Amino acid sequence: MTAGSGCREAPARPELGWHTLESRILCETPHLQVFCERVATPSRPGGVEWVVARRRAAAVVAPRTAAGKYLLVRQERVAVRRALWEFPAGQVDGEVNPEAIRATALRELGEEAGVACRGELVSLGAFYSSAGFTDEQAHLFLATDVAPRAEGSAHDEHEVILGVGEFSAGDLRRMIAAGEVADANTLALFARLTARGLLE
Repeated sequence: MTAGSGCREAPARPELGWHTLESRILCETPHLQVFCERVATPSRPGGVEWVVARRRAAAVVAPRTAAGKYLLVRQERVAVRRALWEFPAGQVDGEVNPEAIRATALRELGEEAGVACRGELVSLGAFYSSAGFTDEQAHLFLATDVAPRAEGSAHDEHEVILGVGEFSAGDLRRMIAAGEVADANTLALFARLTARGLLE
């Protein structure tokens, strides 16, 4: 395998018929690595070639105030040339473990939305953000009783957040139905909240 610093190899699952036969790196940045791989699968033991973007795990958090409103940040997204309404989210720094994932969720609350969690941080599991080309897993959370923190927000130098808005559960439903919310992380977290009966 040819790889740069900090890259991750996909977990081998030979007992299920998955095995990486070849892998070469095409591109590496601080946030992702792109590989061209040949992978044996349960139905294709001879292997299939695939381009895979490997990214660190992420945390996505739905901030809910004591009044039952949800906070979304409006963020510029260069890839799609749009500003999108989103729940706060960010990649996990360093080793990925439950404590680091929770710390990332709390960090993003403060950095992006300028709030702190005064209630519970409820884990809602994880999902694959786009399994056709990336192994990124996003871990979903609900943060209850959020309130402004004294130091406000502290945006990352690479992100541009245009504002923070408060929305009711009904507002979120309307915005999603109208296509005003189009971010996969936010849609997935809304779905998980709804499925668990946690959307007030």
